[in-house]
Amino acid sequence: MNRDGAAPASIDDVMTLLAERRYIGDRPLATSIYLSLQLGKPLFIEGEAGVGKTEAAKVMADVLGARLIRLQCYEGIDLAHSVYEWNYPRQLLHIRLLHETSDRSAAEKQIYSPEFLLRRPLLDAIDNHDPVPPVLLIDEIDRSDEEFEAFLLEVLSDFQISIPELGTITAQKPPFVVITSNRTREVHDALKRRCLYHWIDYPSLDKEIAIVRARAPEAAEGLAREVAQLVQNLREMELYKVPGVAETLDWARSLAALGATSLDPQLVDATLGAALKYQEDLIKARETLPELVARSRGGGGSTPLAPAGQSPSPGAPPRSGGGG
Repeated sequence: MNRDGAAPASIDDVMTLLAERRYIGDRPLATSIYLSLQLGKPLFIEGEAGVGKTEAAKVMADVLGARLIRLQCYEGIDLAHSVYEWNYPRQLLHIRLLHETSDRSAAEKQIYSPEFLLRRPLLDAIDNHDPVPPVLLIDEIDRSDEEFEAFLLEVLSDFQISIPELGTITAQKPPFVVITSNRTREVHDALKRRCLYHWIDYPSLDKEIAIVRARAPEAAEGLAREVAQLVQNLREMELYKVPGVAETLDWARSLAALGATSLDPQLVDATLGAALKYQEDLIKARETLPELVARSRGGGGSTPLAPAGQSPSPGAPPRSGGGG
């Protein structure tokens, strides 16, 4: 549902609602979101870091008028951090207060009741009592391990969680689930089969300009175009980690904050860290910085750039870099 109390009625409706919230998506993404809502299936969004995967889930929570519950995955994530754990200090205190009681079974039932349960994101999403089902964002699933993936199969298949002391908790209002991955490793097929899949690629120049204009309105129109072209040119280089859309926005905001209305080589050099996060990439970009700026201000972007003293390889595919 949205604030008017109705779910998006069509793919065009989804696109309109996204645009109203300054999220510049395309029709394939809107189609995936619409079908995910209609079929009640999780949406698995994959793509390079910084292309708008997490932001899509945040915007959808706003579109639906729903609470966003975010589970940030990492190596070694377990049930205690993702689902639930018992509040042991409080249980101990309660046991001491019940020390004089003779009914031990009753005391056990008391300490293993919901009031002693610390609810983590997955349990919070499944056992929700919200007027509108929440949006559950399982962010960067590729950072977790296969054991955690296996556990998610039960959650995503039947929207239920088993707690030995309490039994099985089944969602009365299943959440809208968005799973993201930077593809630092392959996610198991069994998990993907339970989802609808969508890949978000780096945007075209026109789309990236539109994103900058929507998300960083403080940047002048000419600056927005030139920064977008500059980032497009950087993506053609053999970098360790090419900048994503998030970096494009940071760079445009940084330059605008310094009063720039168009690209200036000195300001570009000073703010290069807004776009590139590795020293090796900074060195490589600075070797061709004058040419980078000149091509970006002129709107050029057809010939791949190479560091000084090297020739670009015609037809060589751009390197996308690692996830982050």
